[in-house]
Amino acid sequence: MKRILSACLMLACGLVLAASSSTSPVLPNASPHQSVGTVNCASSTCHGAVAPWTGSNVQQNEYTTWSRLDKHAKAYAVLLNAQSRSIAAKLGLKNGAENAPECLDCHAHNPPPAQRGERHMLSDGVGCEACHGPADKWIRSHTAPGATHADNVAKGMYPTEKPVEQAKLCLSCHVGDNSRFVSHRIMGAGHPRLSFELDTFAQLAPAHYKIDDDWHKRKGDYDSVRLWAIGQALASRNQLDALADPKRGRDGLFPELALFDCHACHHPMSERKWTPRLGVGPGRMRLNDSNLLMLRAIVRATDPAGANAFSAQVAQLHQAVAGNTASGTAGRSADPLALASALSATIQRYIDKLEQQRFTPLMQRAVLLGLIDEARRQQFSDYAGAEQAYMAISSLSSSLAKQGALGGAAGVAEMNRKLAALRVSLANEDAFKPDVFASGLQGLSRTISLQAN
Repeated sequence: MKRILSACLMLACGLVLAASSSTSPVLPNASPHQSVGTVNCASSTCHGAVAPWTGSNVQQNEYTTWSRLDKHAKAYAVLLNAQSRSIAAKLGLKNGAENAPECLDCHAHNPPPAQRGERHMLSDGVGCEACHGPADKWIRSHTAPGATHADNVAKGMYPTEKPVEQAKLCLSCHVGDNSRFVSHRIMGAGHPRLSFELDTFAQLAPAHYKIDDDWHKRKGDYDSVRLWAIGQALASRNQLDALADPKRGRDGLFPELALFDCHACHHPMSERKWTPRLGVGPGRMRLNDSNLLMLRAIVRATDPAGANAFSAQVAQLHQAVAGNTASGTAGRSADPLALASALSATIQRYIDKLEQQRFTPLMQRAVLLGLIDEARRQQFSDYAGAEQAYMAISSLSSSLAKQGALGGAAGVAEMNRKLAALRVSLANEDAFKPDVFASGLQGLSRTISLQAN
């Protein structure tokens, strides 16, 4: 997380210096098409150039950037290191992590053997076809004169330019969905806690594309804040769907603990971590609501009329999961799984709206101030929520800076100083102090309010 937080601040500084589909395509890992292998993209006249070409509508060095700089290219190799060997041994994976489907499904492009071409290699890690889709139906035609992006998508290329589809793809591994998921058992064996925010990670990854006029002409508009918002909504929905699924939401007698707040349990017994923010009382497991907290701020800015109803739905779920009635007293009055399904349906309606939402600077500022208001109400007492808030504020302020809406050079410099201080409070998740983080957010509030005038 230290590297991510540092990079978020660099992103904010660097940015200063510098249509919904009726049908949803299947994810690349579920495609019926054949994967031909990343090596087919590696020619210097295809995507393996040493440097970007001039006069081309793509960089032509995409493979080179991926293979040299992108961690996705090293994802399979991670399965061979000492930590992965230890995890595999603890999980009883006798053939090692590098041969276990539950590991390969996210550390490689792992289609069924019948759908692997002769040149497909698991050791390529998360390669071209893991994100852009198995290429057997479009690899020859996608460079033909007159071929369009829509033609390629119709033949099986995955539309990563669409924010909802990009979110589904990235979150399927970095958060989990119904086909792949990092369970509490896997984490208990030594897998790191999952920490992800879609826009931040997309911006920090070594870009093998350039969003320019040609990109817009072929693929439409790009809004980083919309991507962030959809990422938060879809992560929330995925979590709720897992909670409501009898197969994924339980592990023996217990619920699937990966869906709950890690730090609510993982702390010294002498440290009193309970806070009254959820109204569920001490001694209860708490859902990891870090994405829901972000979504609540998004809903307040984009749908003020529906914000109270959404917040009430979230609160009701927390109460039911804790075994309380809606008023907070002991004794369950509602089925938490039914409430999770209902909230998931509500969130899907918001996802449909967010796909068309234009986030003006005024609206972005409203989301920022909404997040800071959450701190006033002690909503970021858990590390995961504070972590998401930091990445959100970094992304939103970067977007405002790009639009010249952050108060000029002086405002940008002040925001960067405040973000740096905020980052320090998150440097060690085991030593996180919520009051220090909240205090830093109050300083940001003054900066944002001044910049609005």
